[in-house]
Amino acid sequence: MTIAARTVSAAADAAADVTLLPVHALSREIAAGRLSPVDLVDACLARVDASEPKLKAFVEVYATEARADAEAAERAIRRGRSLGPLHGIPIAVKDLVDIAGRVTTGGSKTRRARRAEATATIVKKLMAAGMIVLGKTHTVEFAFGGWGTNQRLGTPWNPWDADVPRTPGGSSSGSGVAVGARMVPCAIGTDTGGSVRMPASWCGITGLKATIGQISAAGILPLSTTLDTPGPMTREVVDAALLFEVLQGFDPLDPATRRGRPTPVMATLERGVRGLRLARLPAGERSIVEDGVLDAYDHALKVLAGLGAEIVDVVLPMPLGDYVNMSTIMEAEAYFVAGDIAEDATEPMDEDVRKRILAGAKVSARDYLAQAQRRQELMRAMDAALADVDALLTPTTPMVAVPLAEVDQAMLPSRLTRFVNYLEMCAVAVPNGVCRGLPTSLQIVCRSYDEAMALRIGHAYQKATDWHTLLPPAIAPA
Repeated sequence: MTIAARTVSAAADAAADVTLLPVHALSREIAAGRLSPVDLVDACLARVDASEPKLKAFVEVYATEARADAEAAERAIRRGRSLGPLHGIPIAVKDLVDIAGRVTTGGSKTRRARRAEATATIVKKLMAAGMIVLGKTHTVEFAFGGWGTNQRLGTPWNPWDADVPRTPGGSSSGSGVAVGARMVPCAIGTDTGGSVRMPASWCGITGLKATIGQISAAGILPLSTTLDTPGPMTREVVDAALLFEVLQGFDPLDPATRRGRPTPVMATLERGVRGLRLARLPAGERSIVEDGVLDAYDHALKVLAGLGAEIVDVVLPMPLGDYVNMSTIMEAEAYFVAGDIAEDATEPMDEDVRKRILAGAKVSARDYLAQAQRRQELMRAMDAALADVDALLTPTTPMVAVPLAEVDQAMLPSRLTRFVNYLEMCAVAVPNGVCRGLPTSLQIVCRSYDEAMALRIGHAYQKATDWHTLLPPAIAPA
């Protein structure tokens, strides 16, 4: 099967369709007075109206409110009262994130009537920056799954195959599809074991997994409070950096942010990779990666080496794929969150998710604390293994998006992502190729609180390549 895709030329396409522009380009157009936030929101809503019958990325669209917010943004900007580079830019948020008065289901049919009493800190920061929330996007139920499927509320359609429904990636499935299909220029996801990066990989976009505590999780329905972190999903790294600068920082409502280290990432974004030491995936781990994904990965290493980086080998404490088996903490905390629902067989729950949550009932306090201790040991060991390098580079997912009919729910697609959460590291996923017409992705993993380095490397790569500009067939012109 051949899937057509084309490259966006921002200059040529901007006048024709503003939904094809990334955040930073939209910001420039708005600041110059060439683009109205009202026209931008209307264009995004038109794209949503045209795409949603098939793609089903959104749980709810706030069309009336978004238009009103766009009109307010336009008036403020015209009066010289711009709130910054994100003022007037639309964004979607995952259906785990509370907005006062709005329903937050967490992807669960059991919570269709749950209206939030308060607004999540992350949404308050977005709105304070002048962003316009276009709506809520679908998620795997209780965010517990990497394929992106949801038996009860529906699985979004990956826009990279117009004929065969494929995995959109999870759990931030709707956010990945909405950004990939150009319904919105950016969205918010959450990441417990790869839930920002896997949808980014399979939907051909950029996703940032921040260090736990860098971005407040207050007002976001939890899966695992030890491992959860929200993050931006965008077209380009520079857009993720813009959002991260706004979202990071201390929040008294989230104790984890007390150990955060806010960083001005835009200041270092253009420094390039010359002189950096970047570690490659150990040879013994290459066998779990599909051949075409490996080819794209190897080519990405050559690109970065050509930009002046040194590609080196390292010995890791344990195989990265083994971290998917270290699920005691996640299962126990998920059971605490939703065990009462999972235990009730009459509740309409995704049966695959029910099994994962019920596994937490078998976790003893001894097991939980033993894995917490083991986690600290592995964090120290990984720090030592990467002491002489600036980043570890891996494919984001071992395979391209799989047809939904072929998904094996017992197999976890997070074999190259979960270790990042478990070890409290940060990472950015960026498009790096096409395999059988479907996007592949490069994962750039850095130490805790070193988002500036991960974004810097990702930005240098995107300046040298154009994979991030490819359009999926759902929006490519005839």
